[in-house]
Amino acid sequence: MIVTWRISLRIALIVVVAVILQLSFFSYLSLLGATPDALSVVVVSLGLLGGGVVGAVCGFAAGLLLDSLLLQTLGVSSLVLLTIGYLAGRYREGFEISNSLMPALLAGALTLLGAGGFAALQLMLGVETQVSLLVVREILVKALLAALLALPLYPLIRRVVRPALIDATPARRGLVARARGRMRRRRSRRPRASRLKAPAGVRRIRGETA
Repeated sequence: MIVTWRISLRIALIVVVAVILQLSFFSYLSLLGATPDALSVVVVSLGLLGGGVVGAVCGFAAGLLLDSLLLQTLGVSSLVLLTIGYLAGRYREGFEISNSLMPALLAGALTLLGAGGFAALQLMLGVETQVSLLVVREILVKALLAALLALPLYPLIRRVVRPALIDATPARRGLVARARGRMRRRRSRRPRASRLKAPAGVRRIRGETA
């Protein structure tokens, strides 16, 4: 991803909107006993599109903003989202996404990792949390919901940051090269036709003069 100031503004807007929607909409939903984590899906999507650095920065910024708005311990959400954003970016830098379902599967797996890491950090910090099989089930359901959310969110985010994507540039170059090739073929055909017609005209003129 080629990050310019315009793309930076788009990414910042995506992160802010994701945090607001997570707090004002998704946090009030309860599906199968779990709350959808759209913010993790957005961070993973940005990491898959931009690489490890973009994913880490977006994850840290999103986590810091989330902790600040919730007035909870600063750094917990930032560390978790930074980790999953960086891992998503590293996967993108090392492997190609050839399957359309791969972003959804990665979003589910990294959300599972992030939810487990968040629970572990809370236990280490001494925050009172419930430890039972219900928590494990909630984490698994949250990962499943993240995979489902990634199906529409990843293409949407990709469309927003499409001008900065490097893998979209060869496709454009290929289309331009094909168009130029067609124009050259058309131009090359016109002189040949005129050259072929010229001798016939010359012969006619010579016949009339004779």
